[in-house]
Amino acid sequence: MYHTGVPEGLEEGVTTRAALEVDIIEGGQKDPRKLEEELERVKDQQNKVMEELCVALEQKLQLESQFAETDESRKELEQKIVAANEMLRTYRQERELLRIELDNALQKVEEVSRRKGDSSGTKYFSEFSMTEIKEAAQNFDPSLKIGEGGCGSVYRGFLRNTPAAIKVIKLHSMHSSQEFQQEVDVLSKVRHPNLITLMGACPKPCTLVYEYVPNGSLEDWLRSSTRAKQLPWQARIRIATELCSVLAFLHSCKPHSIVHGDVKPANILLDEHFGSKLSDFGICRLLSSGEQSSNNTTVLYTTDLKGTLGYMDPEILVTRELTTKFDVYSFGIILLQLLTRLHALGIANEVRMAISAGTLEDILDPLAGEWPYMLAKELAHLALRCCEMSRRNRPDLQSDVWTLLQSIGASSR
Repeated sequence: MYHTGVPEGLEEGVTTRAALEVDIIEGGQKDPRKLEEELERVKDQQNKVMEELCVALEQKLQLESQFAETDESRKELEQKIVAANEMLRTYRQERELLRIELDNALQKVEEVSRRKGDSSGTKYFSEFSMTEIKEAAQNFDPSLKIGEGGCGSVYRGFLRNTPAAIKVIKLHSMHSSQEFQQEVDVLSKVRHPNLITLMGACPKPCTLVYEYVPNGSLEDWLRSSTRAKQLPWQARIRIATELCSVLAFLHSCKPHSIVHGDVKPANILLDEHFGSKLSDFGICRLLSSGEQSSNNTTVLYTTDLKGTLGYMDPEILVTRELTTKFDVYSFGIILLQLLTRLHALGIANEVRMAISAGTLEDILDPLAGEWPYMLAKELAHLALRCCEMSRRNRPDLQSDVWTLLQSIGASSR
């Protein structure tokens, strides 16, 4: 069909009118009045169609205008997005440059601090001659021997008018010499009320002189039923709190965190008031803040695993990563032993099963006196958190454990 481009209604009106006009011209075969009325009706239809056409044209113009505006807005938005992406790229470049500058600055500060510490760090110890050592230990009289182990023997002595514990190290390997120097380096520069005091050293042969702590080790007291009776639960909570305090102190040392690496009852000494002193730093490690694992924990990667079975972090056997959470695990085992006096191996599982079965009270050490059950249960849960297999799940000693122990200690007085 041929299309004229005229709207259908308008085209129909024009055709009808033309037909009417033809009828009138050809002789007026119809009534003129009716023809006039029909002509008027056609005119009205034509006018209506014209009005609709005008409205349609106006709407078309409006739509074209809106489309033009939308297209312009789209172009402006695209330009803004391009500009924003460029700004973001520039910002990222600047941020990366600032991060590099900050890292370099921090490294320089740490290096300066380390050099300053190495060159002018205060050392709280004296150097003794071998003659002084022999005189103090009465030529190493066996009756003065108060301890012996694979690394050497410890004698009670009196040195420069002060009671002392004299540790003579067996130099059966290079490790012995390194451990001697490590202990001197660490204990000569740090002080804490619950840290054994290094009075001095004699380099040849390798001899360390400590303050004398009269009540022996925590292991001595937990192993003996007679002695354990003299260590009530209040004293045990105090020992745990003091141990937590000194470990948190060592872990927060600057510029290097100190990991003891062999925290166990044998290395916790008790003074005349049953205050605790952490000792034996021969295998401790210094952690540099420059080495970090994926979760921003300071680590030391080591193949030389040392420590005592039962107190050693099991995760290190897999990862070979030494962190401060190594000591947290050891602390948890000791806390469980203070509660139960059970052997370290398997103690965490035994306590965990007792809690699940509702029989924790049955394995609490009765020699400590009558433990407040809810307090003991709270301590057991805390210890088990410290003994989690994954170090990521272990609490922080300073922010978590210390706060809770302080609260428990205050309520138990």
